[in-house]
Formats: sequence, structure tokens, C-alpha cells
Amino acid sequence: MVAVWICVPLLALAVDWWLGEPPVAWHPVVWMGRALQWWGDRLAPASPVARDFKVFWCSALVWCALAAIVFIVFGLLQQVALWFPHLLALVVLALLLKPLLAWRMLHDEVLAVEVALGQSLPAGRAQLARLVSRDVSALSAVQVRESAIESLAENLNDSVVAPLFWFALLGLPGAALYRLANTADAMWGYPGMRGGRYWQWAGKWAARADDVLSWLPARITALLLVLGAKGLPLRTLARQARKTPSPNSGWPMAAMALVLDVRLAKPGVYTLHRKGRRAGPLDTWRAAHVGTRVVLALVPVVVAIQLLVAVAFSAWMST
Repeated sequence: MVAVWICVPLLALAVDWWLGEPPVAWHPVVWMGRALQWWGDRLAPASPVARDFKVFWCSALVWCALAAIVFIVFGLLQQVALWFPHLLALVVLALLLKPLLAWRMLHDEVLAVEVALGQSLPAGRAQLARLVSRDVSALSAVQVRESAIESLAENLNDSVVAPLFWFALLGLPGAALYRLANTADAMWGYPGMRGGRYWQWAGKWAARADDVLSWLPARITALLLVLGAKGLPLRTLARQARKTPSPNSGWPMAAMALVLDVRLAKPGVYTLHRKGRRAGPLDTWRAAHVGTRVVLALVPVVVAIQLLVAVAFSAWMST
């Protein structure tokens, strides 16, 4: 059965690359988003309020309840899959894991920004708006490109590395729990107004939960990004990563900036690798290539974690 577990991530990544995303009607992350939207509309106030611990704790309880439901449901699905013969169990587990990661879609959406920029700046901005939540209306062509590369680096962790990391530790329930946490952070984790709702207190738990679950995977992503970059001091990477407000997203973004030797910035917020050159059209394609290299390098890392978990579990069972 250990051989089945080891092969599941590789098969899931292959299915992701060959087939892409499942239909929206069958996508578990879409279901998570709908549940979070429904609750968010009822929890977050429509206007700014002072310190509100009632909203904070209600939102935290809803988050925990949704997390418990997701964990239990995917745990049951995993248990059912394990009743099948090994080869069929492998296929079922891979198909269940696939919607919880998304490299092909991220890869294609980022490259689509570069293609759109080749047509016109407004087209590039419109394509970028599919990837980021920031206002893109005033961004220059270089800033659009920088934002696309940043999005690829950040979501490389959120959509691939972190789900597979938690799968290696906790199986399907771990990957599903992470995707709920990450989706909740994307929808609730804002320090002010967004979408007509005030999230300062309603989204604080979701933001902190995602920070905790993403902490180690974000740093693994950064290390995998710089793996082939000779002579890149980790001290430099850490210094650049700390320039962003997020405790995690700065790591893969700073690593990508240093590997490509380009400057990446969010106007008025941060600038990564300030001495780097302006990002050009080829840099978007280079970023996508580097991302694919990270996905491939991730497979043996996940296998190593799975083997360590298997050894630890066997040792615990024998005591």
C-alpha cells in the first residue's frame, strides 16, 4: 500500500497536466468557495466597525466547522478508495487529489497574460485581473508582467506545493483542509473593505490559519525555486522575502525574482530584488519553465516525506 501512496501525487500531477480542471459543477474547491461566500455574506458587516470579538469568534467557529466537514468527508472518501484493489485505489485517490492542486491552469493563465500583452495593454490588464485581486487599471505593461510572475510564484506554493505537502503528511484530508484554508484566506483574509463587506475581524482567523498552514510549504517552494541557482545566498533570499507584508508569499516571490534576476514590485507596498532588471516578455516564459522545474523537483520531496511518515507510523504501531 505504501507504493500506492507514493504514486498518487505523480499520477495526480499527470492528470492535471493532461486534462486540466474538472467541470465547475464537480470541483470541490468551487464548493468550498460557495460555502465560504454564503457564510461570509452573513458574518462580515457591511461597514467598518471597531474591535468586534463577536464577529471574530463566530467566523472562527464557522471556519472550524467547515474545516471539520471537509476533513471528515475527504477522510471517508479516502477510506472508501482504500477498500479497492491497489491499482484501482491508486487511480481513485489520484482523481480525488487532482482537484486539490492546479499547476496546468496556473501555468496557462500566466502565459495567457503575456499573450494578451502582445495584443494590447488593456487586454493584458484584463487577463491579469483573472489572476489577482489588486486594481489593475493603472498598471503599466511591465507592472502587469511583474504581477503575473508574482502570481505564478505565490500560487505555485498555494496550488501545488502546499497541497502535496499536506497530502504527504495527512493524506487527502490534509490536502483538502489546506485548500479550504487557502480559499478562505483568499475570500475572507482582508484587513479592510472588499466586495461590500468589512473583513478586518471576520477574516482574521482565516488569514492566520492560512499563514500557519503555508509557513513551511512556502519556504520549501522558495528552496526548490533556487535549487538550480548557483551562488545565491539563502541570507539574501530571506532578506528579500521579509520585504512583503505576508509572512509566506514573499518567499516564493523573492526566490523567483532572484532566479530570473528581475525586479518584482507591488506599487506602494514592496519591491523585491530592486537591483534586478525590468521584466521582459521572455521572463514570463522563463518563470513558467522554472515553475515546471519546481513541480518536477517536488515529487521526490513528497516521496521522502511519505516514507518518513510511513516509518514513523510503523514505529508507533509497533510500540
